[in-house]
Amino acid sequence: MVVGDLQLKGKIAVVTGGGSGINLAFVRLALKVEAKVLIADLKLLPEAETLIESSNGNAAFMKCDVSKWSDLEAIPSEVSKAFDSVADVWIAGAGVFEPRWSSFLYDTEDDHYKALQINTEHPIKLTRIAMRSCLGANKPCVVLIVASMASITGSYGAPLYCASKHAVAGFAKSMAQADVDEDCKIVCVCPGVVATPLWTSDAAKDVAKQYGYNDEMSITPEEVAEAMMEMVQSGEYPGGSLLEVSKGNLRGQLESMQSSAQAMASNSAGYQTWLENNSAPIREVWNKERGVTATIGVH
Repeated sequence: MVVGDLQLKGKIAVVTGGGSGINLAFVRLALKVEAKVLIADLKLLPEAETLIESSNGNAAFMKCDVSKWSDLEAIPSEVSKAFDSVADVWIAGAGVFEPRWSSFLYDTEDDHYKALQINTEHPIKLTRIAMRSCLGANKPCVVLIVASMASITGSYGAPLYCASKHAVAGFAKSMAQADVDEDCKIVCVCPGVVATPLWTSDAAKDVAKQYGYNDEMSITPEEVAEAMMEMVQSGEYPGGSLLEVSKGNLRGQLESMQSSAQAMASNSAGYQTWLENNSAPIREVWNKERGVTATIGVH
């Protein structure tokens, strides 16, 4: 069981952070191929409101603070209300860079770094909700996490942001087997610098100066959205894949489904035994959520 090719036409997608930027560009493309989309965000840009109004009921909006698990847990019921079904594709797109109100440097928060709740906990929790929803409906699903090239690099000026993106990249790679066992594909797109208000707005002048932003180094939200569409729909990108989308390298596959260590281990005599022992308790949980009693063997 591997998701493989999955056309978005006629499918339902959830997009957190879909009210603006890269994720709004993905919403446009999804609607263009006749998918239905639930945007889960704090607010909508005027162009997003217009898009929903002109969608003939194929797009809906729910107010969602992704740092709150109760808001995330409400997504499946909102999908059901809007489209009378379960979502097939889940885009964890909402995120923040290294805002002064939640950063390593200024360290003003009392109990936690909210940036980690938004950038790290939200994609992981959304994946859990997606799998529970789709296993219960016995249907394949794709979860795409909007990560960053910061998933594999570092920045002295944005250590919390880089840590948050490293975490979700590691999570996606760890979940590669879910594609094989459960028809649940979890992948990451890793954009470089993208021409969004994060860099281009008047409010972002200081940030742009600090990081040396210029138009020549950036790509457009539409270029990232096209790569996201490709990752969602093409079996060329199995679970655990990371895809770079940056200036001069719009389709640079960073990771395949198995890490090099797994690939080497798979040639050893004990690998299949290790995999079976490692996966058995995980499959037991998935089987209960799917309503299956038989044990699924190694594929």
